[in-house]
Amino acid sequence: MPKGFYTLLLSQIPHMNTFKNLNLSKQLIKAIEDLGFKEPTPIQSESYSVIRSGKDVVGIAQTGTGKSLAYMLPLLQDLKFSNQVNPGILILVPTRELVLQVVEQLERVTKYMSIRTVGVFGGTNINTQKITVAAGAEILVATPGRLYDLVLSGVLQLKAIKKLVIDEVDVMLDLGFRYQLTNIFELLPNRRQNIMFSATMTDEVDALIDDFFIIPTKISIALSGTPLDNIEQQCYEVRNFYTKVNLLKHLISDRDEFQKVIVFVSNKKIADKLFEALQDYYEAECCIIHSNKSQNYRIRSIKQFDEGKFRIIVATDIMARGLDMDMITHVINFDTPNYPENYMHRIGRSGRAKQAGKSILFYTEKEAAFKMAIESLMSYKIPMVNFPVDVEISQERIAEERPKHFEINTHKPIKNDSGAAFHEKKEKNLKFNQGGSYLRKAKKYKKPKTRGDKNYNLRTKKK
Repeated sequence: MPKGFYTLLLSQIPHMNTFKNLNLSKQLIKAIEDLGFKEPTPIQSESYSVIRSGKDVVGIAQTGTGKSLAYMLPLLQDLKFSNQVNPGILILVPTRELVLQVVEQLERVTKYMSIRTVGVFGGTNINTQKITVAAGAEILVATPGRLYDLVLSGVLQLKAIKKLVIDEVDVMLDLGFRYQLTNIFELLPNRRQNIMFSATMTDEVDALIDDFFIIPTKISIALSGTPLDNIEQQCYEVRNFYTKVNLLKHLISDRDEFQKVIVFVSNKKIADKLFEALQDYYEAECCIIHSNKSQNYRIRSIKQFDEGKFRIIVATDIMARGLDMDMITHVINFDTPNYPENYMHRIGRSGRAKQAGKSILFYTEKEAAFKMAIESLMSYKIPMVNFPVDVEISQERIAEERPKHFEINTHKPIKNDSGAAFHEKKEKNLKFNQGGSYLRKAKKYKKPKTRGDKNYNLRTKKK
């Protein structure tokens, strides 16, 4: 635990079971009612008064517990419209998808307020974003890399920032944003409030807090590793990739049960291979998202899946953190994640806002150790389900599953005493040690003949 940490216990503050108990403005209450939220989650209740007090805050809460609204409500409560160009609130998130989601949520919450929100991220034209930023805003949502580029270009200044929010900070550090974050901290005013939300507390997060936070208050609710009671978990032991494909096809064929499914895989290559395998059966019901897809393709896939145009989405862990989509019935872990925390973030896509959800884990013999690590983190044994009899067990293996063969060099080694060459060198090609340049005999060159000498020679020959 970092030095100077004040831990806030749940018993110290009375539970606030309605948004009206938070003394929110009428505009915020009306917007929340439009969104259909009835009561605040624990992280929202406990964070509200602390953030409004102006103290530095570190919120540790499991994914799906409403962290975004936990920092939005207290910040918006005291925010007023102004004509200033430079933003007063900066929200940093790790991915472009999260930028779009946070901006959309802010626009919904500020529906009845005169608040300008701008989102910037990489992978798109920076000149367009320069024009948008230059028009001014109260709140700026950004990824670290693009924010730093805009500051260096001179179009954006951070001198007016009074509130800094870093959401999903552990993901940022995992993605290698430590350097950009440090540079951004150096550019910010010293007098500001720092608010950080994360699902896990790592050594890197602790170091960041020690370096830049001033006696922060820590609020820990539903720590990562605590299984959500409203998510039903089960697992299947599967032989290999193509057997996993057969099992997945068998499960999602029940359209009444598997109405909205996220299938998580370990990497982009496996995602493409699985998506291709599903095309013959579920082409009109399936989409895919990973970092190699274009920005427009990723945004369109998420939107169409969220709206129900696609029933199944194949995704890497880029979607496991922070993205909020409605009514996910099942999360299928096609590959077992090698970091147990990622499993918690994956299954957190289902069972949001206290709704019932289901998680299914596929694991091979090689992935059994990863499964045990997940169960150890949760202190919970995932129930095993017998492999369906009518699902074909494939003998075919992909390249990653085949044993690696090393070629053996069968050539005979060349002996050092192989003897002389098959022919002797000519005398003119023989080299002799001349003992250095100072011992070499200088060649004597005759004085070159002039044109007159040549003419003289010609006249001599005529005679």
